Amino acid sequence: CFHASPELLARRRDEDSFGLKTARRESNKGKFKREKPPVEAAYVPPKPKKTVKSSQDKTVDIFEGMAVVELAKQSGASITTLQDILVNVGEKVDSEFEPLSIDVAELVVMELGFNVRRIHSSEGTEILPRPPVVTVMGHVDHGKTSLLDALRQTSLVAKEAGGITQHMGAFVVGMSTGASITFLDTPGHAAFSAMRKRGAAVTDIVVLVVAADDGVMPQTLEAIAHANAANVPIVVAINKCDKPAADPERVKNQLGAEGLELEDWGGKVQVVEVSAVKKTGLDDLEVALLLQAEMMNLKARVDGPAQAYVVEARLDKGRGPLTTAIVKAGTLVCGQHVVVGHEWGRIRAIRDMVGKSTDKARPAMPVEIEGLKGLPMAGDDIIVVDSEERARMLSSGRKKKFEKDRVRKINEERTENLEPSEDVPKRAEMPVIVKADVQGTVQAVTDALKTLNSPQLFVNVVHVGVGSVTQSDVDLAQACGACIVGFNVKSPPTSVSQAATQAGIKILMHSIIYHLLDDFGNLVVDKAPGTFETQVAGEAEVLNIFELKGRSKAKGDDVKIAGCRVIDGCFTRSSTMRLLRSGEVVFEGSCISLKREKQDVDTVAKGNECGLVIRDWHDFQVGDIIQCLEQVLVKPKFISSESGTVRIEC
Repeated sequence: CFHASPELLARRRDEDSFGLKTARRESNKGKFKREKPPVEAAYVPPKPKKTVKSSQDKTVDIFEGMAVVELAKQSGASITTLQDILVNVGEKVDSEFEPLSIDVAELVVMELGFNVRRIHSSEGTEILPRPPVVTVMGHVDHGKTSLLDALRQTSLVAKEAGGITQHMGAFVVGMSTGASITFLDTPGHAAFSAMRKRGAAVTDIVVLVVAADDGVMPQTLEAIAHANAANVPIVVAINKCDKPAADPERVKNQLGAEGLELEDWGGKVQVVEVSAVKKTGLDDLEVALLLQAEMMNLKARVDGPAQAYVVEARLDKGRGPLTTAIVKAGTLVCGQHVVVGHEWGRIRAIRDMVGKSTDKARPAMPVEIEGLKGLPMAGDDIIVVDSEERARMLSSGRKKKFEKDRVRKINEERTENLEPSEDVPKRAEMPVIVKADVQGTVQAVTDALKTLNSPQLFVNVVHVGVGSVTQSDVDLAQACGACIVGFNVKSPPTSVSQAATQAGIKILMHSIIYHLLDDFGNLVVDKAPGTFETQVAGEAEVLNIFELKGRSKAKGDDVKIAGCRVIDGCFTRSSTMRLLRSGEVVFEGSCISLKREKQDVDTVAKGNECGLVIRDWHDFQVGDIIQCLEQVLVKPKFISSESGTVRIEC
């Protein structure tokens, strides 16, 4: 060793002797070698985290003449990103302050993956007063359609299946004063809640029809809620005042208790007592509606492109998709290119609700449009575009956005159900195909069938459509094991019916919503797997105890036999026995022997005496109660209320 001096050498020897020597730095050689093989643990996938509200749920407001910089501020995207998207959709923008058309802005926002809300300007060179749009709402069978028949001198009720309205109708009624009012008639059954909501969204005034002999009912309260949500004034029409049991004052008290400020009590809600059968009070109702419309000062832009709202849509065999719409602003002209939801087309013909052809439709005018490429959804907005190319682009973009949202929703539902709880039993699935006469009815029937979901059975609507049942529907039902529901459509051809019968496919054809829900509800109950419950099949009282002693080893130990009399129900040898003493359960076990008059029997009826032996139990006492238990398959119950609501109770 080489050291600077002998003192340092001596100092190092002292440190070694006292254990103060600094540990040498270990070499990295062999440091990463594993001495033992790694433990193979089962892979546990991480639990999916529930994400906060997705950015794709964001809604961007757009308007005509919106600059690129404004669109960037609204959407949160960079100007460079928006300019790239504009180039892709074929728009040349020189400056970020250059205004965009509302159609191009919608294409850009949909490309970003956001929802779009169009804000239309009410300004125009020609703004004129327009007729009010009045929606008639109320409980089922309170006389809504009868009241409209009395106003327009027709008889529509006689044409309705079952005497109840099951569609949404729009028509113009000319009053005796010369004024005209556009009426929307909504169904009152509980299954058509979405239709009533759409009617309240497009209307100016809601006429709430309440029967004087029936009072406020569930759909009456729902109509009030829809009107308040849409911020629409209400005019109350108390109908059936000619009946002996009519009590308008009771109806007023009920409405006041629900929060309506009636005019008789110092509020703003007008109340009119009418009779659709006797045609009394109709003039007062007309005055009330025109007075309410005059206070609202209803005006609309007449010039410029039209904005309209789809009330109903149906498929005609000769004319194709037909759309019933109400114009909100502007003028709808025959020959224009329109985009309705994710469908597009060129208006081939416009007809009023009487069936007369017209070239144009002005605000508050209900019309039937012909010429769309597909069937739109009830509630879609109708927008007018400049060219066929623009209509195609908008329709294609909306279809892509709709499909993306649908797939994303399905994935989110699957993610939430990745780890179901062990306590929740697996539900059986019942696939259904729904066919109806119009688009709004398809949605209403679909929503009504989904209300019959239960913990035991899931109603899965695999396909919906407008029109009669076809061979393709039967093929789809056969592929997925579905049943077919046809509502208010023609019976399928004989060939289709025979194909369905051979394939074992059930087809339910109905024209009244009550009968459809009852029939389908019973079918759901039959398809449900049910649950097994333990029930008491019989009870017996122990009268005496017998003991068999001195049995051989082959026959086993001593046995105690309970001598009983069956006091209720019957006893079965294969059942489980429960022993009660002073009202408390002492033991449960299987029956290994059941005899009557020294003969082995399988069952003992009420009033007879028997002897029985319970496995592993020998401590019988006189006065004990023995119950015979059996497993019973309990099916869910289909419950239909008077208001029309249905449910499955498990």
